[in-house]
Amino acid sequence: MELLLSISSDLSLRVARPSEAGALFSLVQQNRAHLREWLPWVDQMRIPYDARRFLEFSYAGYLRRAGFNFGIRFRGALVGLVGFHGFDYANRVTSIGYWLGEAHCGRGIMRQCVSACVEYAFEDRGMNRLFIRSATGNERSRHIPEILGFVHEGRQREAEWLYDHFVDLEVYSVLASEWRSARTPMPRH
Repeated sequence: MELLLSISSDLSLRVARPSEAGALFSLVQQNRAHLREWLPWVDQMRIPYDARRFLEFSYAGYLRRAGFNFGIRFRGALVGLVGFHGFDYANRVTSIGYWLGEAHCGRGIMRQCVSACVEYAFEDRGMNRLFIRSATGNERSRHIPEILGFVHEGRQREAEWLYDHFVDLEVYSVLASEWRSARTPMPRH
C-alpha cells in the first residue's frame, strides 16, 4: 500500500518510488548549484541511474520499516524530498533530512512537510524523539526546526565533510510529549 500524506489541496507527500528516478534526476540537475551548497551527495548523482539506485534503496527501506524518503508534490510536480534517515525502534528515535528545489523555497512548503513527517513519526511509527541536524551556515534549513519549536541542543563541530571542507552541524530535537502539548488547543472558558 502506498503511503500518502495529504497536507493541502496543493501539497502532499508520497513515498518516493524508483519509477520517479527521471523526475528526481531532472530536479537535481535543475538545482545542482543550489543543492550543492549544503548537500554532500549532489556530485554523486551524475546520471539518471544514480537517482534510480537511490530511490530503490529508499523504497526498500520503506518496505522494511526502515529509513525512507517522501517525494514532495506541489500541484502534482515533484519539488523536493523529505525523509527519515532510519528508525531506532529500541530507543524510539529518528532523524529527518530534507531539500527543496530553489524555485519553491520561501513559501512555507518545507515547514508544512517537516511538520507532517514529525506527526507521522510520533503517531504512526511510535517514535519518542526526533532530531534534525543542519549546517551552521544554512539559515534556511535551520529555520525549519526553529519555527516548529524544536529545542536547539548544540553544535557538532566539523561533523560533515562538504566536498573540500568540514562544516559544523546544529542539532535540534523535539520529544513526542513536547510536540503534542504544543499542538493541544487551550480549553475555552
